[in-house]
Amino acid sequence: MSEGNAQLSLAGRVAAFHSIIDACEMTRRGDDSIIELEQGMRAAMEMLLRVREHSRGVYVVGNGGSASVASHMVTDLLNVMEIRAYAVHDASLMTCMANDYGYENAYARILSGVAREGDLLIAISSSGRSENIRNAVHKMQALGGETITLSGFDQANPLRALGDLNIWLDSNDYGFVEVGHQFILHNMIDRFAVK
Repeated sequence: MSEGNAQLSLAGRVAAFHSIIDACEMTRRGDDSIIELEQGMRAAMEMLLRVREHSRGVYVVGNGGSASVASHMVTDLLNVMEIRAYAVHDASLMTCMANDYGYENAYARILSGVAREGDLLIAISSSGRSENIRNAVHKMQALGGETITLSGFDQANPLRALGDLNIWLDSNDYGFVEVGHQFILHNMIDRFAVK
């Protein structure tokens, strides 16, 4: 097996994925201090519980593969937590808003019409550089909502500094980052499903 094929072997990819998840970093807005992973997961769960207790909503945004992760998270929020949750990427709505206000403002424009104070935004961007995702975070915060961001790639990506809770994976591989985000979000919801 060549060196390139060895790096793509299932065992090699499993080991690499394990190290990426193990090195996951969580931070809070305005504070570069790394939060211990379980403490960060508890903080995210507390945010979700507040939403449920106060009958608020959760909005989840992402582009491309991250939009798929967003859709799956909405399914889990509705099914497991019985929270009003919405993936904000309906094709007709997105293309309308992108056409009328620019793609970089599409999510923010949608949120301005539906989100309310006390709602939660989960913003997913593998690179952390997607302007439309960052603008959505700014909009939710301006509306008085909370935000959780998930990103990867560059440690200093701009999304990583914006959320009330920021989850970052140290990888430049889209597959690892997208699957890692899905894994973390699934783990979060699975904790609510344990009876």
